[in-house]
Amino acid sequence: MTYPDFNQTIPIDEIGVKERVARLNSRSIKKDSKVLALKLALSMIDHTTLEGSDSPGKVRQLCKKAKQPYPAIPDLPTVAAVCVYPRLVGVAKKELKDTDIKVASVATSFPSGQFPLSIRLDDTRFAVSEGADEIDMVISRGAFLNGEFNLVFDEIAAVKDACGNAHLKVILETGELQTLENVRKASDLAMHAGADFIKTSTGKVSPAATQPVTLVMLEAIRDFYYKTDKMIGMKPAGGIRTAKQSIQYLVLVKETLGAAWLDKNYFRFGASSLTNDILMQILKQETGHYQSLNYFSND
Repeated sequence: MTYPDFNQTIPIDEIGVKERVARLNSRSIKKDSKVLALKLALSMIDHTTLEGSDSPGKVRQLCKKAKQPYPAIPDLPTVAAVCVYPRLVGVAKKELKDTDIKVASVATSFPSGQFPLSIRLDDTRFAVSEGADEIDMVISRGAFLNGEFNLVFDEIAAVKDACGNAHLKVILETGELQTLENVRKASDLAMHAGADFIKTSTGKVSPAATQPVTLVMLEAIRDFYYKTDKMIGMKPAGGIRTAKQSIQYLVLVKETLGAAWLDKNYFRFGASSLTNDILMQILKQETGHYQSLNYFSND
């Protein structure tokens, strides 16, 4: 782990970023390729429930849908992971036994990140001890915006150490970072501190994931790979609700990072509500007819 040299950070041309996103969004995806893209996007979803009303029963239902998104089409891929609060990791781990679906858990006083570091580290260790394969942590945005970059770096590194063998996704909460330059700096900071994934948002702050922000983060991953030969994953989260949007994000990934990143080990969607729209679009492509959303479970 080495602290990044922000003197080497490339200035962000916000207009240029938005123009590139608009050009890539104009790409037309034909029927056969569209079905493949939809199934790929489905396989990349982190199926998530992060509400105060979460219960073991709700998590079991979430895991059931993760394993079999739509029983009428049994050959659909499973989702990539189920993400829950630390207290419910054990429930998810038991339900997903003998599958390759990961159990992810938010930690580090999600979503605020405002608790003392010792508590955030205990939160992480507890989730890992319960069986979490992945930890989604939030950075201290207040410290970052105050210019305390070394503090943020050291906290990420400490959480990475507490993860043990679990992968670490670092949530930047880009809706609070104010500028694309800050998004780039936070991305570089997280990767240099040991992140396995960088993630846009908690989904609790608006705006959450946007394509311009995602493009800036993908470019940071690309440049980090050129320097270190290490592939870092990317997870846009929050606000991605339609199959069309998911395909647009896949095009961003392919054109920025290449086909190697079109894999659930390196790209995820944090958007549970996306699942049903993808299922509806797959059925449309295969049958020629739309099914009502009432045909799909809400979990």
